[in-house]
Amino acid sequence: MSDPTERLTPEDALLLLVDVQGKLARLMHESEAMIGQQAIMIEACRMLDVPIIWAEQLPEKLGPTVPELSEKLDGLQPMAKSSFGCCGDPAIMQAITQSGRRQIMLIGIETHVCVWQSAAALRDQDYSVHLICDAVSSRSEFNRDIAFRRMESTGVKLSNVEMALFELMVDASHTRFRDVTRLLR
Repeated sequence: MSDPTERLTPEDALLLLVDVQGKLARLMHESEAMIGQQAIMIEACRMLDVPIIWAEQLPEKLGPTVPELSEKLDGLQPMAKSSFGCCGDPAIMQAITQSGRRQIMLIGIETHVCVWQSAAALRDQDYSVHLICDAVSSRSEFNRDIAFRRMESTGVKLSNVEMALFELMVDASHTRFRDVTRLLR
């Protein structure tokens, strides 16, 4: 089992954005707040040079990633998948492996399906998985909360946007501290 006190580091962390697409994204429990937190994570990771992998579930059926996020992902390309979990897609798994990063921060939807299956498969491969709880959701709060409990029982670390970003920066003297904390206001 992974170290429960392990902290995120900018050299080892990667952000995995899971399926925040089309009308489905708007049906999530507290969707507006969730998308806002995801946008902060994306912007901050770009400032902190933390790589981002961007997955979309059957975009031809579910539509593209919501514009509030896709506009912040300029220069990156979404990776289409049909498997619920990101690790079931060879191209996404190859991108994760090639990054050399072992700490995976998960954001996206739905917590109890695609996010959970991604987390479980990553844990099976001994990745350190950090679920950014305020940047994931499901259509129902109940389904989201069951997924939190299930993930935590497998060694996934529960976190939130502010906690993760402060872990990545470590110190108020970080060169991007002011820029990142401005996003949190």
